[in-house]
Amino acid sequence: MINLNARPSLGAHNDGGETMSKGTETESTVRRHGGRYVYEELRKQILTLQLKPGAPLDEVSLAAQFGLSRSPVRDALARLISEGLVTILPNRTTLVTPFEIEEFPKYISALDLIQRAVTRLAAQHRTEADLKHIRKADEDYMHAVESGDFQAMSETNKAFHMAIAHAANNPYFVGYYERLLGEGQRLLHLHFDYTVTSPTATKLGRDHTELIEVIERKDAGMAEKLAHEHTMLFQKRFLDYMRQNMTESMAIL
Repeated sequence: MINLNARPSLGAHNDGGETMSKGTETESTVRRHGGRYVYEELRKQILTLQLKPGAPLDEVSLAAQFGLSRSPVRDALARLISEGLVTILPNRTTLVTPFEIEEFPKYISALDLIQRAVTRLAAQHRTEADLKHIRKADEDYMHAVESGDFQAMSETNKAFHMAIAHAANNPYFVGYYERLLGEGQRLLHLHFDYTVTSPTATKLGRDHTELIEVIERKDAGMAEKLAHEHTMLFQKRFLDYMRQNMTESMAIL
């Protein structure tokens, strides 16, 4: 978890010119990219749960930590707010968006509806170029699974489903679907951890193969059915994780 009151080292300082040069180069890079760097770093730490749900994010402390002015930090936080990963409370406190387990069924309901819709539409409207993008996204996902990198798995899984969303050829769905997938990435990180490490969990495999096949043959009804099953598989894996790792007194549903 980030220490919000400490500025990270941007390179060790000693009498060696090479080390100083590297430190200066790193600091220059951070300053040049500003808000993008802060955004990417905070987003990574939120999605991998290094920054826990509900953790406070103080603009001044973050600016000091990254060695930047408050303006790029403010820009980065605004972008994270738009993605639903950061929240501003009525008292102006900024924090990593909490996740209430009681809200999980509502999240799944919303995800299920839109995932079924975009996958059905993708089967109806996909082009050969769309299929190429979808297959490439699935290849990237499988490489991430083989590497065991949970963050890469989460990002490439999202990219796969967004490739399907773009194939649906309805821009009104894309933004909302992307936000739902983004909000679910923290949950994906947990369930990937459980699925990969637990000896009793159903292992990850080519979960997307049938989905790609029915989109390719333009079977809209089956595409919707498989999209629903895909959502239910995610729900099952996440709830299995919760049952393994949370106390019996905590409500799961």
